[in-house]
Amino acid sequence: MMMANPVAIDAIDLVKDYGSGENVVHALRGVNVSFEQGRFTAIMGPSGSGKSTLMHTLAGLDSATSGRIIFGGADITTLNDNQLTMLRRHEIGFIFQSFNLLPMFTAEQNIIMPLTLAGSKPDRRWFDLLVDTLGLRQRLGHRPNELSGGQQQRVAIARALISKPAVVFADEPTGNLDSVSSAEVLSFLRKSVQELGQTIIMVTHDAVAASYADRAIVFADGRIVADEDHPGAQTMSSLLMDERERATHQVPAPTMEQLMAEKDAPCGQ
Repeated sequence: MMMANPVAIDAIDLVKDYGSGENVVHALRGVNVSFEQGRFTAIMGPSGSGKSTLMHTLAGLDSATSGRIIFGGADITTLNDNQLTMLRRHEIGFIFQSFNLLPMFTAEQNIIMPLTLAGSKPDRRWFDLLVDTLGLRQRLGHRPNELSGGQQQRVAIARALISKPAVVFADEPTGNLDSVSSAEVLSFLRKSVQELGQTIIMVTHDAVAASYADRAIVFADGRIVADEDHPGAQTMSSLLMDERERATHQVPAPTMEQLMAEKDAPCGQ
């Protein structure tokens, strides 16, 4: 797809294998994909498709077997553990399915925790903007057990954004929420992209969640098999069902090149 904005992170010929010999699992098979700044991208796929492996590798949480990941002008596959830790602390935000809030601290203390750990002071203007955008102003003094699931996840979103990261990775952020809270959280993620200029890459199994994104990528067998701009829930659900059906019958997923060739082929071929 054509890139309208500068690239935030770029995977080039990315390979990730687990195990060796006859037991090797090819989690990523030469993946090439770029993610634009200021866009909301969803990554979907059946269980075992490689979508979570891609996110973990992009975020420096797992090492690549081969290939490159260009982030901030540097190839992060060449960084050591200390350098990766500093990169994640200052340039990457994380939103988890299980919220991971500290129960003894208030919402405000949880939000600024990354800065507290780094010995930095929050930018109060940015803090206020996040709190007001996410509708948390009246909940700052509450502890996690005094908040609903949706409110806890909004606190987690603010915590991920407080250090002004270059990229935010969201791992099934609505997985533990009911449909009302899920819609609320996804709307706030959308808002953080549109109004705050954030870059969000979200792994999800939910076609409705993917429909909130600017772009959705479908993974199967460690490869990208679909790449949709302005994804609709019905379209993404159909694509995901096709891949689940293919996986059930153990039919290899087509490569992006094969899919493009089919789309470009003259009628009647």
